[in-house]
Amino acid sequence: MNQYTPIRGLIEFCCFLSLLLIGNAYTPLSDDTLSALPGPGDDFNIKTGFLLAPILIPRVSGTEGSIIVREHLVDFFKTSLPKWTISLQNSTSKTPATGDRDVPFVNIIATRDPPWTQPGGVSHLTLVAHYDSKLTPTGFIGAVDSAAPCAMLMHAARSVDEALTKKWEAMQAGSISAGEFLGMDEDKGLQILFLDGEEAFQSWTATDSIYGARSLAAEWEISPHPALSTYKTPLSSISLFVLLDLLGSKSPRVPSYFKTTHWAYKLMSALEQRLRSLHLFESSPNYSKKGSSEASQNEPVFLPDFDKDVNRWMGGMVLDDHVPFMERGVEILHIIPTPFPRVWHHMDDDGDHLDLPTVNDWTKLVTAFIGEWMDLDGHFVNKEKRHSIKSEL
Repeated sequence: MNQYTPIRGLIEFCCFLSLLLIGNAYTPLSDDTLSALPGPGDDFNIKTGFLLAPILIPRVSGTEGSIIVREHLVDFFKTSLPKWTISLQNSTSKTPATGDRDVPFVNIIATRDPPWTQPGGVSHLTLVAHYDSKLTPTGFIGAVDSAAPCAMLMHAARSVDEALTKKWEAMQAGSISAGEFLGMDEDKGLQILFLDGEEAFQSWTATDSIYGARSLAAEWEISPHPALSTYKTPLSSISLFVLLDLLGSKSPRVPSYFKTTHWAYKLMSALEQRLRSLHLFESSPNYSKKGSSEASQNEPVFLPDFDKDVNRWMGGMVLDDHVPFMERGVEILHIIPTPFPRVWHHMDDDGDHLDLPTVNDWTKLVTAFIGEWMDLDGHFVNKEKRHSIKSEL
């Protein structure tokens, strides 16, 4: 067990400071902001929830279920988050299970960039989950794999959307004109990928898996941005590729897989420790002690490798949608538990077997990570004000 201590807090501060000193703005959220981050509430109800329930169906690539879920994801952004840009990337491929018949694969790309920027001028924090489910066993849902991660990203996007607007409006209204932001850290946007065809149709091989990811990475590598752009291709504009997979079961432990992005893992791990120290994690044995002087129990952690020795890297990884991006030089933060959840690729990977407190905790952690990466502290609407606004509508 790892517990939050003042010494650990000092290490976290030094980590943040070192990152700032090398020119990458990353502003920690205040305790008040962390405490006020909105939870998904009834939107994650497995039967009626606005975000999660529509994804908890079989959704094999190329089937009616896939179309239904894709429409749900796209409609959410078009109706709830109209300032986001939505595009689809299409491909087809034969599979071992379909013979000569081509299966369509459709990736969804949702992007929110500063309003003064042009294509090729923005770096992206790219968050990723796959929305397809396995062909077998028949009727397989895939709640942790990866309906819940998709819902997490939807809620996170909704939670930071207004803060992004407020930050960028404040920047444009300031003493520095929008055009003068070129080349600065402020020229960073947020991108969410819902990838199709992650699952193998028969058994996992280099050609029977990650169909959508392989197609998108290859296309983005050769799709040029305008001449003289800061980032030459959509692929090179990805500053960090954060892949969520197999999240939603109780007591996950996610190692740090890659030495080159251990700094990002440490930032997320430090953020987890802060959220736990504030008693904001619902899956924690100390959640009910918020505001209490009662002694805390040993605190579990999702991300245990904060203090991993960077000189003792074994080099292991889990094959997943990140592979074709990593092969092309993209930096990867892979958030997938090891060992895998007990329900992995079993019929009981369904809504009833999700641990919703854990789902909510991952959602809060990812939302907070986005908020810090995008420097949104001071721009979130607090709970009381949000409730007041809703009451007036």
